Amino acid sequence: MFSTRDFARIGLVSVRMLRNFEYADLLPPQHVDPSGRRFYEAAQLPRLNRILALKDLGFTLAQVRAILDAQMSEQELRGVLALRKTELAARIAADTARLERVEARLTTISHEGYVPGSEVITKEIEPIRIAALATIADSYAAETLSRVIQPLQLVLSDRLTAAGLKPAGPAMAYYDAVPGASNDAVTVHAAFPVKADPERAEDFTIAELPGAGPAATMIHHGPLDEVGTSFEALARWIDANGYTSAGYVREVYLDCPVGAPDQWVTELQMTIEKV
Repeated sequence: MFSTRDFARIGLVSVRMLRNFEYADLLPPQHVDPSGRRFYEAAQLPRLNRILALKDLGFTLAQVRAILDAQMSEQELRGVLALRKTELAARIAADTARLERVEARLTTISHEGYVPGSEVITKEIEPIRIAALATIADSYAAETLSRVIQPLQLVLSDRLTAAGLKPAGPAMAYYDAVPGASNDAVTVHAAFPVKADPERAEDFTIAELPGAGPAATMIHHGPLDEVGTSFEALARWIDANGYTSAGYVREVYLDCPVGAPDQWVTELQMTIEKV
């Protein structure tokens, strides 16, 4: 048998934690002598490991006791732990994405009041033939679009390669309202300029993207998570010059090296009209 302190050392826990497990009726000592000294056996280590695993995955002590009292097999317990691990991983990913959005908003806030001068250029957007894929996103919110546009671009790129087509220019994205939608849904189009027959049957669309203009255009440097700063700058320029926006922004990804979003260069094209 082992004293409380020795058993805690072997189990890699604190004495206080062992006491807590005892008071919660999770891991009572195997023997208590007349003086009140507690003793544990090596055979109790597997239960201690199960308690710790469940506790680290966020289960309360009451939930841990209920799970252990159910006397699950090792395989069943592994299943419970794997499911909880998946839930925690999803929560961590969501929290990480939320932190990134907060950081992007803070960047935008830090640039409040910035009004670009020569950075904004007005021009006519010429019609262009494109290969495109489309899907519907729940909203135009940045966190929604980021989950949609990049995977869609990758799928389109793979399909172009399989069809033996090479892009004739940088990747693009543009957006349309969903007709008759009662919510904030938006149609997301991933596109590449191509030189191909529109009648060619493929698992993507080949069509003529109409021109637009006049458009206020601006080059955004850095990850698209931080595009809010450039959007605000565009909005201030539009206000200051007596225009209003007319539709969604088009994005042309001029240079987006893989794994280096800080080096991305994106042209933002916002159609405008005089107030």
